[in-house]
Amino acid sequence: MTRKYFGTDGIRGTVNQGNITGEKFFKFGLASGTYFKNQKKIKQIAIIAKDTRLSGYTLEPALVSGLVSGGMHVITLGPLPTNGLAMLTKSMKANMGIMITASHNPFHDNGLKLFGPDGMKLSNRIEKKIEKLIDTKNAKQLTNPKLLGRVKRLENGNERYINILKKNFPKNFNLKGTKIVLDCANGAAYKAAPKLLKDLGAKVFPIGVKPNGLNINRKCGSTYPSKICSAVKKFKAHIGISFDGDADRVIMCDEKGKIKDGDQIIAMLAKRWKSKHILKGGVIGTLMSNLGLEKYLDNEKIKFSRAQVGDRYVKEKMKKMNYNLGGEQSGHIILGKFATTGDGLLVALEVLFSLRKGKKASELLNVFKPLPQILENVIVKDKNVIFKKNCKQAILKANKIMKKKGRVLVRRSGTEPKIRIMAESQDRSLIIKCIKLIRQSIKR
Repeated sequence: MTRKYFGTDGIRGTVNQGNITGEKFFKFGLASGTYFKNQKKIKQIAIIAKDTRLSGYTLEPALVSGLVSGGMHVITLGPLPTNGLAMLTKSMKANMGIMITASHNPFHDNGLKLFGPDGMKLSNRIEKKIEKLIDTKNAKQLTNPKLLGRVKRLENGNERYINILKKNFPKNFNLKGTKIVLDCANGAAYKAAPKLLKDLGAKVFPIGVKPNGLNINRKCGSTYPSKICSAVKKFKAHIGISFDGDADRVIMCDEKGKIKDGDQIIAMLAKRWKSKHILKGGVIGTLMSNLGLEKYLDNEKIKFSRAQVGDRYVKEKMKKMNYNLGGEQSGHIILGKFATTGDGLLVALEVLFSLRKGKKASELLNVFKPLPQILENVIVKDKNVIFKKNCKQAILKANKIMKKKGRVLVRRSGTEPKIRIMAESQDRSLIIKCIKLIRQSIKR
């Protein structure tokens, strides 16, 4: 059964339209607070963080108002990476955590991601229960005036997050002599990431650390990795690291300015963790993971399984199969040994920990040869267009053309009004042919 409000990764859309209004955020706060308040925890606390979008100033008060009206106490943290919120939700023993963000989307979008007391994103089952409460009359959830929640601001959220990250590594771990180009996408990591890397002794060349509310992800960050590539060459840095708006994604480039996506980073971590006897079970990828990664892991006798697209589904499958490493090509990578959701900064530290012995990023992050792959996004008004007859026929025809020479995947974006068409094969002409066929059927 489809969900009314929640998509692949929380709730997301254009500000002041549809679900992304102050009125709706009041209802989201009231409904989610009511659900978690009924889980019989004593403290009744929700913590809220956000990225740097201008709209956060309108949506956060509405969300807080809804939570407080339902009797939930609220602690606001200000700009903080998504996994920082997840970690603090767990360490502070809160009932729930809410991240106000639209992740890698442009500034005019916003949304929220919900976390339970264990720091995990919510299951479809819980999201359905909250959706039911959203559509229930508010009067049933509003609390007695004497029992209204209280609101407090916590100023040291970033410092707490940084300290948790540092504890995952030896005390003598330092990055002295390491030159790093760091792109924070003018987003949630603009404070924490430069501070942590500088604290560890690295020479940091920062990009995207001057948010103005409108420039988040704008020609910077993990969806615009050419920025770090040119900067790495300019400053002769050892590595480039690029986050998205809420820093749950990371894309890197080596000292030669070559982009390294999530699949290469996952392969590198799997190889290292296996040699160190850290890897548990195997690796969880997604339907988008490159076939080259799958073949590499198979050759290394590392188990590999695919989940639906979305780091929440990756984590659910990791938990089910008892694996401790998984992620997506886009840079959502979950280190199950340390985190409950994607954390770009944590993954970056794990890679940098491997670089500290004088290894080059071009050697470390060039693990397998990816199969040629093209992803094309088609903007649509109705994402259900792929279920129409002519589109279904085009997809069937593309799969017949591809046969056993590669893969075709067509799916609705869970975060944007787009259809994503992916094809991969050693034969590039086949890829182009299949994508063109499907694109034309969607536009018709």
